[in-house]
Amino acid sequence: MRLSKYLPLLFFPLLMLVSCNSKSTDTNDQLVFRYNESANITSLDPAFSKVQSNIWACNLLFNGLVQLDESLNIIPDVAKSWKISEDGKKYSFIIRNDVKFHKSELFGKDSTRTANAYDFEYSFDRLQDPSNASPGSWILQNVENFKAQNDSIFEINLQKPFPAFLGLLAMKYASVVPLEIKTNKRYNFRAHPIGTGPFHFKLWEENIKLVLRKNPDYYEKDANGKSLPYLEAVAITFLPDKQSGFLQFIQGKLDFISGLDPSYKDEILTQVGDLQPKYSEDFKMVSGPYLNTEYLAFNTENGSAASKDKRIRQALNLGFDREKMVLYLRNNMGIPATGGIIPAGLPGYSATAGYNYNPEKARELVADYIAETSDKKPTILLSTNASYIDIAEFLQREWQKIGIDVQIDVSPPSTLRQSIATGKLNFFRASWIADYPDAENYLSLFYSKNFAPNGPNTTHFKNAEYDRLYESSFTETDDKKRIALYEKMDKIMIEEAPIIPLFYDKAARFTRKNVVGLGINPLNMLDLKRVQKK
Repeated sequence: MRLSKYLPLLFFPLLMLVSCNSKSTDTNDQLVFRYNESANITSLDPAFSKVQSNIWACNLLFNGLVQLDESLNIIPDVAKSWKISEDGKKYSFIIRNDVKFHKSELFGKDSTRTANAYDFEYSFDRLQDPSNASPGSWILQNVENFKAQNDSIFEINLQKPFPAFLGLLAMKYASVVPLEIKTNKRYNFRAHPIGTGPFHFKLWEENIKLVLRKNPDYYEKDANGKSLPYLEAVAITFLPDKQSGFLQFIQGKLDFISGLDPSYKDEILTQVGDLQPKYSEDFKMVSGPYLNTEYLAFNTENGSAASKDKRIRQALNLGFDREKMVLYLRNNMGIPATGGIIPAGLPGYSATAGYNYNPEKARELVADYIAETSDKKPTILLSTNASYIDIAEFLQREWQKIGIDVQIDVSPPSTLRQSIATGKLNFFRASWIADYPDAENYLSLFYSKNFAPNGPNTTHFKNAEYDRLYESSFTETDDKKRIALYEKMDKIMIEEAPIIPLFYDKAARFTRKNVVGLGINPLNMLDLKRVQKK
């Protein structure tokens, strides 16, 4: 596909990213945001926005009924307001009348039109259509029906109350796409998307580059009434090697990198997690909580005698220094998990509700267990994968000091996942990244009706009071009261200790000093609407 004749010629070296200079002298460079996507992008269709690389691109191209701010609060997007019925099952959305689709031949030559409720009805139909095989169809699994009442009103009825539902609608799966693609079967929406987002599609050479341009009709404005976005374009390259991407960033050919790869972690960060002094003049780093809890889990139903005893599980929780582990094994890029399963960044999280390092108390619990059971050498087998071996060996040494012998078994990731799902392992490494920004997503891991392999409860944890509170949370529409229920569930889980929380992950972003307005959020979503290059 050729570039538009209206694209200023000065943009060509930027959008093609072929400049040999580390610092461009072209003033238009300030209007183009450049980053590399090592994981590649497989689709620009929001119905297939399953992995982060696709999600980031779709977030620049599409809007949904609602969106999340940087604190994960649900705020209006294409729906300017909504009402929820008293029984928590009916959602009525009022659609804005000033949100336009990107210009496309589907609307006539170089034309656009306003998005409406019928587009949402089609978008949801398309999402759950089995013939499309969208990996995002699950977000509608609790939906009874949905219907556009007219251009401005879109209604959704749930089978049962689910307070986290609005969070699901903030996912890119629920983006609005135009009804016209239904009648244009030959249109390749995957590679030529039409959305309503702050940027529109311009050019995609797969495995080489993707170019997006500013949407001049975008509806959002800043606090001073200036139209968003500020940038004129986004240019994405697809170098598969993260080390090469890092070198491009250091040379000034990219404006941004996200995350820490082992190939450059120690090059850019000090031991305590600060930016290395040699980079502090040209770059800046921002980090914050990322909704991922890393933990070890017990099979409470089929485990060994030692692992099935709550005293041993509590002793293991008390018997190692999480701060030391995060400092020396993670370059401080994590938050010691002294709370429960709910990670930092979500309502319901408590930094003090869980276990702090207390080896004396741990040894007392082990001694009490030995005296009662005559098991003089409590032994447990920890199953993990190779990427976690450093943490596993650290824990093994620490737990030897409190009298528990932990053996380590290393398996390939796929084998480990299969063995966990089928209940073959007693004690294993696990993690949970939020699908949607609500603590229910984490607490569902311990609901007894969610036993694996038919649900996410791989610990087979069962507690009647926990189940009662979990079920009560579905009918509680008051956010503060629902969060209070979440906190009570988390405390039960901490006391019974079916898991050992290790750390809550952090997201890290590195930019050049001239990039402003790029924040960070616990979902690590890339939002460029308010980004500028000075």
